[in-house]
Amino acid sequence: MNQEPTAPSGSVEWRVTVGGEETSAVFEPAEVDEQGIVFVCAHGAGGSMNDRGLLQTAKALRSRGIGVVRFNFLYKEKGSGRPDPMPSLKNVVSAVVDRVQKELRPKTLLIGGRSMGGRAASMLAAEGFGCDGLLLLAYPLHPPGQPEKLRDAHLPAIRVPVLCFNGTRDPFCRKDLMETALKTVKTKWVMHWVEGADHSFHVPKSSGRTDGEVMIEIANAAEAWATRLK
Repeated sequence: MNQEPTAPSGSVEWRVTVGGEETSAVFEPAEVDEQGIVFVCAHGAGGSMNDRGLLQTAKALRSRGIGVVRFNFLYKEKGSGRPDPMPSLKNVVSAVVDRVQKELRPKTLLIGGRSMGGRAASMLAAEGFGCDGLLLLAYPLHPPGQPEKLRDAHLPAIRVPVLCFNGTRDPFCRKDLMETALKTVKTKWVMHWVEGADHSFHVPKSSGRTDGEVMIEIANAAEAWATRLK
């Protein structure tokens, strides 16, 4: 039987004020080689701060020396399944980062997250929001089956270093379209394609790999990239 991971030692839960509302957040420190790197990780449209994928990602990153802050967007905090408008999503990311800066004073601050959450963080970065790097997991370049509706207009305005993971079977991100979009990007953008993975970084048995091995690949690449930012 699958069990949810227990809270790591040293984790801290917060209530974060966003305008006239509040949401939940939790900081989980790195398990090894604490280097002052903190990743503010937003969840995807259908997920939450406690969904299985985000918990697995956080654990893998913490094992590589990266502290993780997970949080809920306001709609998810209220139990709704309908995402808030982008301005609200960005306001939540900004409010959580403000709390992180005051409480933790990280040496290296990374923002980003899964799919929609990563997109919200990338739009903040494009507006000049203060951070040391952008870590994107399954960036949703376009809706599935609608490659003409690209979400790339803001990417050239990003100035901080970026590490972006997408699976080669991700219906939200056709590889050729992403490679074309990146031709207009001026910052140092590292594109890491996870062979055979879908939008959730799941790989079929025929790939010869497990989802756990994919997560190790992602964590190793993230560690190598983040330590170079220091």
